[in-house]
Amino acid sequence: MSTLEIVEVPLTDRKLVERFIRVPWHIHRELYPNDHWVPPLLMDRRDYLNPRKNPFLEHADVSLWIARKHGRDVGRIAAIEDRDWRAFHTDKTGHFGMFESPDDPEVASALLGRARAWLERRGLDKMIGPMDFSTNYVCGVLLDAFDRDPGINMPYNPPWYDSLLTGQGLRQAKDLVQWGIELSTPIPPRVVRIAKKMRERENVRVRAMSFDDWDTEVSRALEVYNGAWENNWGFVPVGEKEFRHIAKDLKLVLHPSLPLIAEVDGEPVAFALTIMNVNPVLKKLDGKLFPFGVLQLVWDLEIANTVNSGRLILLGIREGFRRRGLDSILFLEMAERCRALGWWGGEIGWTLEDNELVNRAISNFGCDPVAHYRIYEQVFAKGAA
Repeated sequence: MSTLEIVEVPLTDRKLVERFIRVPWHIHRELYPNDHWVPPLLMDRRDYLNPRKNPFLEHADVSLWIARKHGRDVGRIAAIEDRDWRAFHTDKTGHFGMFESPDDPEVASALLGRARAWLERRGLDKMIGPMDFSTNYVCGVLLDAFDRDPGINMPYNPPWYDSLLTGQGLRQAKDLVQWGIELSTPIPPRVVRIAKKMRERENVRVRAMSFDDWDTEVSRALEVYNGAWENNWGFVPVGEKEFRHIAKDLKLVLHPSLPLIAEVDGEPVAFALTIMNVNPVLKKLDGKLFPFGVLQLVWDLEIANTVNSGRLILLGIREGFRRRGLDSILFLEMAERCRALGWWGGEIGWTLEDNELVNRAISNFGCDPVAHYRIYEQVFAKGAA
C-alpha cells in the first residue's frame, strides 16, 4: 500500500512554505549527494514566495504542493497562472515550476497531476515548464554536464528528471544552451575589427550603469529590455515594479564596472548585464545567512575577493539597431572589463537552441556550449479532469 501523500501549501502558511523551500536539501543531500548543487539562500526563497514582497505574485496566481512519502517530504511542485503571459500571448497556457522529485514515477505523476488539474480547473489547456515562475527567472531541466557547477541563477538537478517528465507524457517545448567563455583565449581578430569599426561609424558610447543613479539607469534598461526580447519564444514583458525588484536583487551581485549600456548619439539602444559568480560563497553558507553567514559573505566578496568569474545573463539590442555590430562592441567591452578584474572567464546565456543569429554570434566570439537545458510542455486532453 502506497504511503504517498500530497500536501497543499498555502502561501499564507509560513511553516508549510518553509517545508516546501527545504525539499531540495532532501534531493541533493540524501538522494543525489554531490558537490555541484548550490543551495539557495533560505531568506531569499522566503521572500520570493511571499506575496507581500514579490511583485510577480501581483499578476499571477500560484499554488504549491509537497509530496510526502514514508513520513518524509520528498518532492514538490508549483502551478502558475500568469495573467501577464495570458494577456501578451492571448492563449490559455499555464506553467509548472520548482519541480523536485526522487526517481519515483509515482511521486512525479502525483505532483504533475495535481498541477495539471489545478490549471485545468482555471480553464487552461496547456502547461509548460519548469519555470520559477517565468522565463524571466530560473527555468529548465539540466540535461547534461552533471559533473560541473552550474552558473549563478542556473538550475541543477539529478539526471533522472528528463526521463521522469517525459515518462509522464510531457515533451520537449524548447531547449536552452549555456555557453562557456575563457578569457585566456584571445578574442577572434574579426570581432575586434568589427567592434572598432562599428563603434566609430555609429558613434557608439559604452559606459557602466551608474550605481549612484540606479533608478534612472534601471528605467533606461527596462525600455530596452521589453523591446529587445518581445519576439523571443517564452518572453513575458516585465512591468516596472517587477523589473525594479529584479534589478534590486541583481545589484547585489553586480560589479560596478559590469552593467553596461550602449548609447548612440546619447540614446540608450542596448545593454548587457554580467553578474558575479558567487556560487562558491553560497555553497559555504548552505542557505543560511545567520548567524555567521553575513560575515562569510562579506569576507569572500570584499576581503578575500574570491570571485573570479561571472555570467553574462542579458544582452539586448533595440529593434532598428541590430545587425550593426553592437553585440560585438558590448562583448569586447565586457571581456576587457572582466580581464581587468582578474577573472578567468565564466558563462553566457542561456540562449534558445534555435536562435541561430544569437548562437552564431556567440560561437564567433570563440565560445562553446557547456550545458543544455530543456523546457517541457503538455497539452491537456479535452474533457480530462
